[in-house]
Amino acid sequence: MNDFKALLEKNKAPLQRGRFETLQINVGRKCNQTCTHCHVDAGPTRTEMMDEETAHKVGAWIIEHKPAIVDITGGAPEISEFFDYFVKIARSVGSHVIDRNNLTIIETKKYAYLPEFLAKHQVEVVASLPCYSAENVNAQRGDGVFDKSISALKKLNAVGYGTDLPLSLVFNPFGAKLPPNQDELEADYKRELKKHFGIVFTRLFAITNLPIARFATDLREQGQWDDYNQLLIDSFNPDTVEGLMCRSTINIGWKGEVFDCDFNQMLFMQQKAEDKKLFLWDVTPESMENLPILTANHCFGCTAGAGSSCTGTLEPATA
Repeated sequence: MNDFKALLEKNKAPLQRGRFETLQINVGRKCNQTCTHCHVDAGPTRTEMMDEETAHKVGAWIIEHKPAIVDITGGAPEISEFFDYFVKIARSVGSHVIDRNNLTIIETKKYAYLPEFLAKHQVEVVASLPCYSAENVNAQRGDGVFDKSISALKKLNAVGYGTDLPLSLVFNPFGAKLPPNQDELEADYKRELKKHFGIVFTRLFAITNLPIARFATDLREQGQWDDYNQLLIDSFNPDTVEGLMCRSTINIGWKGEVFDCDFNQMLFMQQKAEDKKLFLWDVTPESMENLPILTANHCFGCTAGAGSSCTGTLEPATA
């Protein structure tokens, strides 16, 4: 049963597509990290990555439709051999480009070029840093990750990120709880990172962990699955629906499959038309307007409390 859809109807909060804005490309699941909260189950041993034929089809779609935003994610998206290609293609048609960066990738020899490359092409960096303390970051993302992340942030600052170029940090809660107030947490981050490391950044995104993939497994192992899902349901906030990212996003997988969001992609909720599974080259922004947004109970994660999207919280939390 789709309790989420029923609650939308009860609150008279219809979920419909708005104006297309963002093409979000998940280039694959290979990553140099293995994080406990990862909804992609990404890691160093994953092999699912976009191939050349698919990448060039996606590039042709970008040239034809010129999305306002091209959002590149993974895994660690920079590991894709087509990451640079997507950046250059998207910038050539005037798209704003976002790199969903895990920071530690910058500390590897092969990808040390990234700060200068990203700055040259004026790419917005959205970087994962789930806390400003080493203990919490290492517990969630692995030993040594905090120190590498700080080093990477300093390199990004050195080429203008956080001052001339946008540098957003991402907070994910540690454990089965909702994020705290985003504005208050951002102030804490800015104070602590500046005080202890001299690091500056533009803004903070507080994002709720959805009960999918590796995080779902962890919830079950900790005996917190039922309680966490009930927390999300009890915290449903209809005021967040209008700002949900699925209303303005076309998300695609490493094979070019079309989804409403990255979470639906991980649950294989692929968009169809007349029972035919859709790929990016089958659709236009206009044709997508006629398709319903596919929902299930994991959608409570994006509408709980202050809401959650790829750009952080959506609306003030309900009392």
